[in-house]
Amino acid sequence: MRLLRFIDPQGKPKPGLQLEDDRRIDVSAFGGDFDESFFGDDGPAKLASWLKDHQQECPEIPADARLAAPCARPSKIVCVGMNYEAHARETGGEPPKEPVLFFKATSAIVGPYDDIVIPKDSTKTDWEVELAVVIGKRASHVSEAEALDHVAGYVLHNDVSERAFQIERGGQWVKGKSSDTFAPLGPYIATADEIADPNSLHLWLELNGERVQDSNTSDFIFNVQECVSYISRFMTLLPGDVISTGTPSGVGLGMKPNRYLKPGDVVELGIEGLGTSKQRVRAYQS
Repeated sequence: MRLLRFIDPQGKPKPGLQLEDDRRIDVSAFGGDFDESFFGDDGPAKLASWLKDHQQECPEIPADARLAAPCARPSKIVCVGMNYEAHARETGGEPPKEPVLFFKATSAIVGPYDDIVIPKDSTKTDWEVELAVVIGKRASHVSEAEALDHVAGYVLHNDVSERAFQIERGGQWVKGKSSDTFAPLGPYIATADEIADPNSLHLWLELNGERVQDSNTSDFIFNVQECVSYISRFMTLLPGDVISTGTPSGVGLGMKPNRYLKPGDVVELGIEGLGTSKQRVRAYQS
């Protein structure tokens, strides 16, 4: 299944599905939202069963409805840094011996077609196409062999980053990663059964129509199983939590000269099996 969320005319997010023929249907009659309770209570399987009897009753979502992030705000977004060897090299670093972890504030989450807002005082806002993992079952000290049993699905993520805040202001990376609008997610979560091998997916990003990132998750330094297992040693992963697995080469920080987002830019990105998203960049306004 492809789980999505949309904004109804009253401004409320509601759960929906994208069907194989690309039609989108409202499944709010199933009850609840795509949140920790849904994923932790075997929600995808229960929804699939419910649809057998009720799909024909589900109204179609208007084509012009705004899409929200496909998961309700998770307890945390855990990110893996420098997880493609070519990206580590382009940023001047050595490939890490263990996964590099940092957090991204959940308040940064927006929908897949929402604007990216360049933060106040920003000079170096950058783009990063990433495969993100949505946890489906509580994970603590899980083995690599067990890791995928704890995954509900996968989602496209643009890990927008302010490099001056991240690198030049001291402290941890989180403050360069967490500005409002810095986590466009979606358009949908593809449940795990839709993705045969998350470690072999084409991903790409275009800036104003120019392809600047073009790679495959087969170039991971640490694959999905390794990331889930490793992170679960240091914190409990809850249903609905998001793990963003790193970006390939082609970010603005790695270009010579560096190249960063400016108002009016358009970023479009996609991952095989996970659809595409598109964000327009605008300036901060108080």
